[in-house]
Amino acid sequence: MKILVTGASGFIGSFIVEEALNRGMEVWAAVRKSSSRRYLTDARINFIELDFSDEDELKKQLTGHTFDYVVHAAGVTKCLNKEEFFRINTDGTRHLVRALLALEMPIRRFIYLSSLSVYGAIKEQQPYQEIGEDDIPRPNTAYGKSKLEAEKFLDSVGNDFPYIILRPTGVYGPRERDYFLMAKSIKGHVDFSVGFRRQDITFVYVLDVVQAVFLALDRGRDGRKYFLSDGNVYQSADFSNLIHDCLGRPWWIRLRVPVWVLRLVTFFGEHIGHMTGRISALNNDKYNILKQRNWRCNIEPTVDELGFHPQYDLKRGTQLTISWYKENNWL
Repeated sequence: MKILVTGASGFIGSFIVEEALNRGMEVWAAVRKSSSRRYLTDARINFIELDFSDEDELKKQLTGHTFDYVVHAAGVTKCLNKEEFFRINTDGTRHLVRALLALEMPIRRFIYLSSLSVYGAIKEQQPYQEIGEDDIPRPNTAYGKSKLEAEKFLDSVGNDFPYIILRPTGVYGPRERDYFLMAKSIKGHVDFSVGFRRQDITFVYVLDVVQAVFLALDRGRDGRKYFLSDGNVYQSADFSNLIHDCLGRPWWIRLRVPVWVLRLVTFFGEHIGHMTGRISALNNDKYNILKQRNWRCNIEPTVDELGFHPQYDLKRGTQLTISWYKENNWL
């Protein structure tokens, strides 16, 4: 079987490539000229450069190729300008799908990696309730809105295109850089959290996302959308406590600040980013993400239809992640 993985040089994409190789598939990794190939060193990987900003260029680049499966993991989670989210996450998806359709490529399945962020801050009244597939998405970030627009485009294509959408909650694991900042801060003796109202959060380890991708290729139903988490609900301090333990319990100061303080920090972070041309991890989208109190989601359809059984709870996943950070001199 021949598989195309977009975003192959990224955090999740690189693990999808590894699993496809382990399964004996012919793997094609879609990259940019500027993409790092640090985690794509296996000699069995075939590389293809794709320009998702131009549909006609994509057609030229894909002409002569056929793929049984396409996993579209390319995208961005933070940008200097809101328009970039839509240009890359929404338009990039639209251009790829239209190019595949124009070339009449007989793919068996197209997997799109979306996000739980398409739902925004819903069901935050206590007791918090799980977000389910029948709920109406109300994204409150540019990232979530761009992902939702890509989903809507796929829904508009019709039954002739065999797509499945995966909506993971917060994905963590080796090679991930955003949650790494929390570990770095704790190693530097500061744990930072926001808001005094209860926060229910969910996580999914990167290899469980990979598991879901290949289950969806084999068992998923066309047009379906599946939530991904490890099946547990955590409180805001659980992750930092686990990181603290894995780091040998260094002395630390735990700072919990009101939401309005975060708003000030992200406001200035956003403007400094525009001034310097460097994307800040503390931006307006991050404000909406961190202030959100409910990240519960219902994975029962994913379990029932795909046979998805998460193998990594937060304790096990955090131990493996911190060990990787140490072994690779990130911490």
